[in-house]
Amino acid sequence: MVDKKSPLPMYYQIEEDIKQRIEKEEFRPSDMIPSERELSETFDVSRMTVRQALNNLVSEGILYREKGRGTFVAEKKIEQPLQGMTSFTEDMKARGMEASSKLLVFEKTTAPYDISRKLNVKEDADVYKIQRIRYADQKPMAIETNYLSAAMFPDLDEQTVLGSLYSYVEKKKKQPIAKASQMIEATTADENQAALLDIPVDAAILYIERNSILSDGTPFEVVKSAYRADRYKFISDIYRT
Repeated sequence: MVDKKSPLPMYYQIEEDIKQRIEKEEFRPSDMIPSERELSETFDVSRMTVRQALNNLVSEGILYREKGRGTFVAEKKIEQPLQGMTSFTEDMKARGMEASSKLLVFEKTTAPYDISRKLNVKEDADVYKIQRIRYADQKPMAIETNYLSAAMFPDLDEQTVLGSLYSYVEKKKKQPIAKASQMIEATTADENQAALLDIPVDAAILYIERNSILSDGTPFEVVKSAYRADRYKFISDIYRT
């Protein structure tokens, strides 16, 4: 029940109650929560107050709505720290999730201008283009398109790219990875991205572009990724200097 004498708004108290019930797993991912009418009776408040609480939780990505069906608990988002540099496979393993991939494209092609510049190779140099759907526990999380210099990795094959490229570079090729520059922006899914990620067209996605560098200063990879914004979020510690 809400405390109507509390200085905290009633809609906020309802939000916190629902969050706690999700945290305690009284409501689990994909569970439908009670209707606005049921919640208004439970909390003894107006449906407008309940609706405001639910709208806020939907905006936060904690709940989602399906037209004509109701309001449901969303899957918990995977948190990816911006500090440190790990592969998708390493990220999922650290969270106790099974990482897998579906290979869409594996080809040797001529480097586009922006890729040749970032890899520091000639514009007509051969590069590998690798496009994969990345899964966590069999659910699509991201579309990754990687470009690597063919001259640098002449033995790269399809079996290798179904696993971790970073493991291949560091363990098999003995090339330590030092750092990367990364750009992140919010955008929406086109028809192809929506179909591959199993989300609606125009759903929010996070577009990420990374240029990865070896310890000797050689750029070895450009990767362009589209992550589901409903399943992924990036976090960062910020220090005042």
